[in-house]
Amino acid sequence: MTSEPGTPLPFFVYGTLRPGEANHDLFLHGRTAAEEPARLPGAALYDGPGYPYAVERPGGEVRGELVTARPETYDTLLAALDRLEEYAPGDRRNLYERVARDVVRTTDGTSVRAWVYLAAPRVAAGLRATGTPIEGGDWLSRR
Repeated sequence: MTSEPGTPLPFFVYGTLRPGEANHDLFLHGRTAAEEPARLPGAALYDGPGYPYAVERPGGEVRGELVTARPETYDTLLAALDRLEEYAPGDRRNLYERVARDVVRTTDGTSVRAWVYLAAPRVAAGLRATGTPIEGGDWLSRR
């Protein structure tokens, strides 16, 4: 279910990149064409050290935003988000993996393929075993 690294997909963000959160303006301001509410089915959200992790889980759901980059900023935004998430293709030390998943727009229920940063397999295993789930799958609800 992965796409080629250069495929221009929107991004599904669910933590510190959401509007009002610490990294939204730092990384997304001036680089997006659209931001709209969305949900990621088949995943659960876990509390991390100041940021969340999404982990695949049948029957779960994570709430966030579908972010479409402006075409002229796509490549630099993709690189910036990969750095933020400390993601490097094929690196076994990754905390997150960037994968293509279907997310659902909450406004009209349509499904859209998007990049999502999910917990890397070793991180996900630890979270499933001893992590703290965020009930309702919404990072903003922790306030």
